[in-house]
Amino acid sequence: MKITKLLLLAVIVAAIAGFFAFDLGQYLNLQTLQEQQQALRGLWQQEPLLVFASFFVIYVLATALSLPGATVLTLATGSIMGFGWGLLLASFASSIGAFLAFLSARFILRDWVQAKFSERLKAINQGMEKDGAFYLLTLRLVPIFPFFVINLVMGLTTIRGWTYYWVSQLGMLAGTAVYVNAGTQLGEVSSMGDIFSADLILSFCLLGVFPLLTKWVVSQVRRRRAYKGWRKPKQFDANLVVIGAGSAGLVSAYIAAAVKAKVVLIEKADMGGDCLNTGCVPSKALLHVAKTMATVRKASEVGITGVQTDKLGVDFGQVMQQVKQVIARIEPHDSVERYQRLGVDVVQGTATIESPWQVNVATAAGEQQQITSKAMVIAAGAKPIVPPIPGLAEAQPLTSDNLWNLTELPPRLAILGGGPIGCEMAQAFARLGSQVTVVEMQSQLLAGEDADTAVLADKALQADGVTTCLGYKAVAVSADEQGYRLQVVNVENENETHDIVCDRILVAVGRQANLQGYGLEKLGIAEGKTLVSDAFLQTRYPNIYAAGDVTGPFQLTHAASHQAWYASVNALFAPFKRFRADYSVIPRVTYTSPEIASVGLTEKQAQQQHIDYEVSGYDLAELDRAIAERQANGRIKVLTAKGKDKVLGVSIVADQAGELLAEWVLAMKQGVGLNKILGTIHSYPTLAEANKYVAGEWKRAHAPESVLRWVERFHRWRRGGR
Repeated sequence: MKITKLLLLAVIVAAIAGFFAFDLGQYLNLQTLQEQQQALRGLWQQEPLLVFASFFVIYVLATALSLPGATVLTLATGSIMGFGWGLLLASFASSIGAFLAFLSARFILRDWVQAKFSERLKAINQGMEKDGAFYLLTLRLVPIFPFFVINLVMGLTTIRGWTYYWVSQLGMLAGTAVYVNAGTQLGEVSSMGDIFSADLILSFCLLGVFPLLTKWVVSQVRRRRAYKGWRKPKQFDANLVVIGAGSAGLVSAYIAAAVKAKVVLIEKADMGGDCLNTGCVPSKALLHVAKTMATVRKASEVGITGVQTDKLGVDFGQVMQQVKQVIARIEPHDSVERYQRLGVDVVQGTATIESPWQVNVATAAGEQQQITSKAMVIAAGAKPIVPPIPGLAEAQPLTSDNLWNLTELPPRLAILGGGPIGCEMAQAFARLGSQVTVVEMQSQLLAGEDADTAVLADKALQADGVTTCLGYKAVAVSADEQGYRLQVVNVENENETHDIVCDRILVAVGRQANLQGYGLEKLGIAEGKTLVSDAFLQTRYPNIYAAGDVTGPFQLTHAASHQAWYASVNALFAPFKRFRADYSVIPRVTYTSPEIASVGLTEKQAQQQHIDYEVSGYDLAELDRAIAERQANGRIKVLTAKGKDKVLGVSIVADQAGELLAEWVLAMKQGVGLNKILGTIHSYPTLAEANKYVAGEWKRAHAPESVLRWVERFHRWRRGGR
C-alpha cells in the first residue's frame, strides 16, 4: 500500500512538473483561446464527438492535477460548443476532476493526517459527519475559496466520497454556468474582470447563505418531527425544570436562579444526590479515618512512644456514625432551604415526564402536581452496576449505595473491580482491619491510567495488606459454613480458577445511567446505556437537555457540575446563544494513599492517537517537604509536545496529588507552558515545589548546548583565558 501511494504521488508530481517544464500553460490563457476560437469552432462542427471527448479528458486532468487554466477551459467550452453542451461538459468534467483530486489526497495523505492529528481533528470529523454536506455546499457556492484547495483539504476529512461528489456537482453548477455563458460571448471578454463584477461576487456570497438557510430549514423539520404528536402549551409555569438534585441538578438550578429564570428542582430522594449521601463525601470521611489509623500504627517510627499498636482496635459502628456526622455537616450546603433562599422552587417527590413540556410530580405528602416548562434538564444520575453472576444476588452484595449501612467491619472482604472506588475502599477497609482481596479483569488496577501509575497504586495497596487478583473475573458465588466462596477464572486461561473465601462482597465494577422510572420511555429516548445528548447537551428533543452521570461520558462530580453550566445556559438562552461543552481539560483523582491524580493525555492515549510527545518526571523522594513528612513516595510525570513546553497531560502519584494537580489543570486550560511554571515562585518547603522541579527537568533536557558552549567561552575569556 505504501509503495502504491508513493507511485501515485510520483505520477502526480511528474505530470505537474511536465506541465510547467513544457510550458503547456501558454495554451490555457484567454489570449490563446480568443486567437484559436474560430478554428476550434470549425473543428467542433466537423468532429463534435472527438472535440467533446478531448476537451473532457483535458478538463478532468487539469482539475484533478489542480493545474492553472481550468477557468479558461470553462470559457472555451461555452465559446466552442455553446451554452448547453458547454455547461454539460464543464459541469461534469470539473466535478469528476475535483473528485479525483479529492480521492488522491484521501488515498495518499488522509490516514497519516488522521493518525497524526486524530485528537485535534475529532471535532472537525464529528462536524463533517453531521453537517459536512452543508459546509461543502457553502464553500462551493462562494467562489472566493480556491476550489483546488477545497478538493485537497476535504480529502483529508471523513466526509463520504459520494456526498463530496454530488454536493460538488450541485455547488459548482452556478459558477460554471456563469463562465460557460461568458464563453459564448468571448469576443466581448477582454479580461477575467469582465466576467466577475463586484455585484456578481456579492450575489454569489449571498448565494452562499443558502446552505445555512437550508440547514435551518432542516433543523426545523427535525424539530417538528421530534415533537410530532405532542401538544405544546401556550404558556408555561417555569422557564426550566430540573429533574434530580445531585451535582448536575443543583448547579443547573443554581445557574437558572442566578439569571432570574423561574426554575423548579425535583428530587425524589435526598438532596445532594450520590456525591453527598453515598459517594464522594462518605467515602472521603471513611478514608480519613483509615488514614488516621495507618498514621497511628506508624507513630513509633517518628519517636512517639506509648502507642501499643497490638492493642489498636476499631469501633466500626462509631466510625460509620462519624461518617454520617460529616454528611450532616455538609448537608445544609445542598439543602432545600438553601436553594429556596436562592430562588429555586424545590419540589420533593417522584417526577414523571408526560410530554416534552410537562412533568407530573407525586410529592412526598401524597399530592399530585403538574408543572409545565419551556425547557428541562435531566440530571437523574446513575446507580451501581451489579453483574448477573450466579449466586451474587443471594450474597446480598455491597455497593457504593448500601455500603454505608454497615455496622460491623467485615473480617474478610472481596471487592469486584479495581477502579477508583474499588481501590479506595480496598485500602480503607484493609487499614481498618479487614482482610481484603480485589478482583480485577484487566491486567492492571485503574485501567484508565498508565501502567507505571497502576503499578505504584498496586504497591501501595499491597503495602496495606490488600491482595490484588489481576486478570481474573468472577464467575460464581456460593455459600458454605466458612462464609461466601467467590469463584474467579483467569481471563486468558479459563482452566485456571480458584476460590476466594469472604464474609461480604463489594461490587465496584461501574455505574449505569438512571433511564427508567420517570417517563423517558414515553418520550422514546431511553435507548442505550446513557441518555444520548449532543455537544450542547441537547437530547433528541431540542428543549430537553441532560447533564451528569445520566449522559456521561465522565462519571465525576466536577464533570457533572461542568456539564450543568452548559446544559442550563443552553436550555435558557437557545436559540439565541448556545455553547458547546468543553471537555478538553477534565481532571480525575483516586483518593488512595498516595493519591493518583491525572489530567489530559496518558502515555497510552498519546500512543493510540499517534501524538509525538516527551516525558519529564520528578521523583518525590528528592523533595524536601515530602522527606520531612515521611511521604517521599511517588512522582510527577508530565507529557509535553515534542520539542515544546506545551503540556499534553500530567500524572501525579503523591500524598496530596489532587491538590498538586490544580496548578496543571490551570496551566493546560490557559495554555501555560513549562517555561512559565519554572519561572513561577513556589513557596518553600511545599509539595507544590515538585511542579516547578519537573518543569526544571524538562528545561535541563532542552538546554541549548550550542549556546552554552559559547557562553562557556565567554566566561573563559572574561577570566583572561583563551
